[in-house]
Amino acid sequence: MKKYITKSTKSKQVQKIINEALDILESVGIPLNTKTERGLERMAVCFLAVASVTKDWTKASHKSHLKTREIITIVNKNFEENISSGSYDDIRRKDLKLLVIADLVLNSGDNLSAATNDPTRGYALHPEFKNLIIHYGKAAWSKKLKSFNKTKPSLAELLARKRNIEQIPVTLPGGKPLQLSLGEHNILQKEIIEQFLPRFGSDCKVLYIGDTSNKMLHIDEPALKELQFFKLSHDQLPDIIAFSKKNNWLYLIEAVHSSGPMSEIRVHELKNFLKDCKAELIFVTAFLTRAEFRKCTMDIAWETEVWIADNPDHLIHFNGHKFLGAY
Repeated sequence: MKKYITKSTKSKQVQKIINEALDILESVGIPLNTKTERGLERMAVCFLAVASVTKDWTKASHKSHLKTREIITIVNKNFEENISSGSYDDIRRKDLKLLVIADLVLNSGDNLSAATNDPTRGYALHPEFKNLIIHYGKAAWSKKLKSFNKTKPSLAELLARKRNIEQIPVTLPGGKPLQLSLGEHNILQKEIIEQFLPRFGSDCKVLYIGDTSNKMLHIDEPALKELQFFKLSHDQLPDIIAFSKKNNWLYLIEAVHSSGPMSEIRVHELKNFLKDCKAELIFVTAFLTRAEFRKCTMDIAWETEVWIADNPDHLIHFNGHKFLGAY
């Protein structure tokens, strides 16, 4: 079993049951990468309290209906915590939020018709989830888990919001194969060509690719000349240029690793260079990860698009009255 909590000072027995709880939650599709290690630990112990489990998963119950202060009391008593009773709202807003959204834990307090003193108000396991976790660590676990996941959508997948987008092949003139040199910048360029353009390129053709070690790796000079593109100079060119004949859109794409994004200055320069271009201009900044994107958010120009390779089915649009169009 994976060890999710590595920095805890709790006893080995408590660490073991916490890691088991997180193993269960990840197995049913709770996205653990959205929380810090401490956040995971808090979520796990609150889940254990609601499940009425301290050591043995076969003892799990769905009849607890615990209020947030009761959860804190159980957690402090059984899992070596010292959570203030005044932190009761964190249970609802942080610690059990994902489990409630995923319908693994029921919050009867969301039932507005229930009276304040209704004994059934509070947090309890969903009965189907309880019927699964009592098999954790047993021979039947894998079979029961597979059956459970077949009928319940993964919260991780729901939050990723994967979309079924028809992908269109991206063509190079004459089917020319390309070999990019090693490096993160070229890894991103490969993702742009193979992932971004088939999704959002609208049947486009790649006219220019600049490699890290060969700035003129691929150029379709006749096509660029026909579009009245400016005289080629590698220090002015974006990393990738592609053209959609169907929409008459020219994609100008920066692959951000060591260079900057499509900033207001960069967009202004390119518009001046391309004032005679016959196509409408689409400005795109591409990143490998959201973390890289966050570093550059203040520099990205309005009315441009952002694409992130680790979530390829979506674009981030920086304002404007049209989506993925020229301005």
